[in-house]
Amino acid sequence: MRATQTTPMVAMALSDRVLYRDGWIVVIDKPAGVPVHAGPGGGPNIAAGRHMLRFGWKELPELAHRLDQLTSGCLVLGRHRQALRRLNALFAAGHVEKVYWAIVSGRPSSEQGHLDAPIRPRDSDPTQAPNIPGRRMEIHPDGQSAHTDFRLLGGFGDLSWLELRPRTGRTHQLRLHCAHMRCPVVGDPLYGPRPVAGSGSTHLQLHARSGTIPLHPDQEPIHVVAPPPKHMLPLLMACGYQEVSR
Repeated sequence: MRATQTTPMVAMALSDRVLYRDGWIVVIDKPAGVPVHAGPGGGPNIAAGRHMLRFGWKELPELAHRLDQLTSGCLVLGRHRQALRRLNALFAAGHVEKVYWAIVSGRPSSEQGHLDAPIRPRDSDPTQAPNIPGRRMEIHPDGQSAHTDFRLLGGFGDLSWLELRPRTGRTHQLRLHCAHMRCPVVGDPLYGPRPVAGSGSTHLQLHARSGTIPLHPDQEPIHVVAPPPKHMLPLLMACGYQEVSR
């Protein structure tokens, strides 16, 4: 059977994907295509692999937030109850600075700006393919407030490389906000354009690039960066990204 975004052929060795850990938190580089929790059909998921992230602790680490199944990058877990309570409070208050990279189809009308467009669940859509993960959402004035800052980092032809900083945490917020400004994320099966032939853009081009976590008031914030995934590199490099040799 051919691997798709909903049936990922991913080796779930989460201990090999650790970007940062201390006595409070673990940050991993979540692979694209793997959900954080098991869906109705089962299959690989991050929650099921948490035992790989104990590193000698009795307690299983717990997820402090979520990433869409198709999104890669920084995912934060608390290693004990006190850590999880603090992380939950920081995320709820918007004190964790999250930065995403996206390759989008089109070019924003300005090089940087702020998107303010409320989001709500969309009524059932009979045209939606059953194998596409995630409930469909929509921009609607009756929805929950949703805010995103964006900045143009590069581009090539009809493609743009954007930095996105969500100020709220609504479902599919970044994907919807990009589509709302007529620059949908490439490879998005719900809100995006048709794939760019030969580019590898059948995969969602959205990556949680970094997180800055002010975990301890008397210490510097923890800053973690996730390298771009292989499926995004061709279009990132076309848009001006250059890999730094280590």
